Amino acid sequence: MRFDSAAHDKAFKALDSFRIEIPSWGFANTGTRFGKFVQAAAASTIEEKFADAAEVNRLTGATPTMALHVLWDLPNGLADVPAVQALERQFRIRSGSINPNLFQDQEYKYGSLCNPSAAIREHALAHMLDSIEIGKALGSRDISLWMADGSNYPGTQSIRKRIGWLEEALRVSHGHLGPKQRLLVEYKPFEPAFYHTDIADWGMSAHFAREAGPQACVLVDTGHHYSAQNIEQIVAWLLHTGMLGGFHFNDRRYADDDLTLGSIDPYQIFRIFHEIHSAAGDGLELDIAYMIDQSHNLKGKMEAMVQTVMAAQELYLKAALVDREQLSELQQSCDLVAAEELFRGTFWEDVRPLAAAWREARGLAADPLAELRKSGYVERTGQERGSRSSAVSSYA
Repeated sequence: MRFDSAAHDKAFKALDSFRIEIPSWGFANTGTRFGKFVQAAAASTIEEKFADAAEVNRLTGATPTMALHVLWDLPNGLADVPAVQALERQFRIRSGSINPNLFQDQEYKYGSLCNPSAAIREHALAHMLDSIEIGKALGSRDISLWMADGSNYPGTQSIRKRIGWLEEALRVSHGHLGPKQRLLVEYKPFEPAFYHTDIADWGMSAHFAREAGPQACVLVDTGHHYSAQNIEQIVAWLLHTGMLGGFHFNDRRYADDDLTLGSIDPYQIFRIFHEIHSAAGDGLELDIAYMIDQSHNLKGKMEAMVQTVMAAQELYLKAALVDREQLSELQQSCDLVAAEELFRGTFWEDVRPLAAAWREARGLAADPLAELRKSGYVERTGQERGSRSSAVSSYA
């Protein structure tokens, strides 16, 4: 396909509108539950994370916000907000979603908001409310909730009681949201809970969001699904029911691998973006937060983040260029081969020249990854930061 002026205009419009949030923990020395491999250039302070985020945004033009993890980035809670605000001004990066930590404290061994102990549930709820207040102080819209709550053995917990405890906790949390804030409820089918997980799939997440209130919706992590699960069908359902709030993008070979986006199955991300573009074309009102949730144990932190953002831009662009009017006609007539060929044909088109043209037109480097390597940023920060280990020891 030779891209005509109409496709060129559509491409520029799509990329102008696309923003994706990067995670602070993606710049730190994080790894797997078995260990981690230290990188000299990894960020070990919140200031270094902001510096790295600013460099990614300078190169890609698509990442103006950085997700923060309360325990890792604001260990003193609200007392750390003025320092974060100063970093926002210094690096021109805004605080993005606020992520409570309900899985690292020793007292969460049997759960946080679903713990059988009322005292521990109250402690977890207090942390939720603190996180919401931090979000208000920083002007952050989304509170992104993921819990490790669940059980490992049959008969050891009351599944039904835990549903009720979580419903109540989310209703209370929702009641403390500011008028423009949202509560994004994430799900995960397994790990670390191997028998039952308290929010195990999108249906449970949607139920809890509805029970919480109108400012709550579902967060889809592309790694948090069983192998071969049809994630774009889940996305279509959430779009249809008005329950889709955002994404944590990554890729996986099995489940929750947190590999770089598009490294395993770029076609799946394309299919997801197609559902979103299609819904927008049908007139649905969408307010979707695109966020990256990756921790790179082997790839260089900065290279992996830039590579991921570029992949997200290109896949979003590919999906924007699908001729949905023609596709709809082919779908209606059940012309299966022609419909699939149109769909996958757009996926196979090389949109990198279009993306490069957009970047150059917006004053960015045509190839952000090459520009990162040319700039010497990684080598310079590696020398400055040395072999210091990050204070972060895990990731959501």
